[in-house]
Amino acid sequence: MAHGCSLKMFNNAQHTALTELAHKSITHGVRHGGPIKVELDRYDPALRVQGACFVTLHKQDQLRGCIGSLQTKRALVEDVAQNAYAAAFQDPRFSPMQENELEDLSVHISVLSQPESLNFSTEDELLKKIRPGVDGLILINGGHRGTFLPSVWDALPQPKAFLRQLKLKAGLAEDYWSDSIKIERYTTESW
Repeated sequence: MAHGCSLKMFNNAQHTALTELAHKSITHGVRHGGPIKVELDRYDPALRVQGACFVTLHKQDQLRGCIGSLQTKRALVEDVAQNAYAAAFQDPRFSPMQENELEDLSVHISVLSQPESLNFSTEDELLKKIRPGVDGLILINGGHRGTFLPSVWDALPQPKAFLRQLKLKAGLAEDYWSDSIKIERYTTESW
């Protein structure tokens, strides 16, 4: 699935390395109670640059956890290891993963571009700037914050519905509007 993929940053070997690292971090978490310590020098230099990602876990096509970073603050390989562990053990919607769940666990990784602010003054103006199937959005309003990855367009293909659900996720009413709402968009490379 190449949602929001304006350019491909990583090759298949790099995808495989990051996916294997996510699995290792989750397995390490089950057995040792924490994420794996990443040995940076064992990874391709392209994977050691600062990066932000989301790790989404599925078990039998059902969501089993999703945690990520919106801002780059560490090497991408470290972000993958930390977020894979957090998705398995710290997503408040699910109980911590057990060893018997490791089999048939599918891991999806989305590496985020740098978010950019959108300028708009009305909701209609904002809706015209959103690129369905391409943009991930971050909504910020006071203490309220929420994000949807570009893959959410599969379930919510209409910009108005996408934005309404994002408001709900951020803890706002779906018809809420304020001049202080900030929206940032990003794209992802996902596999």
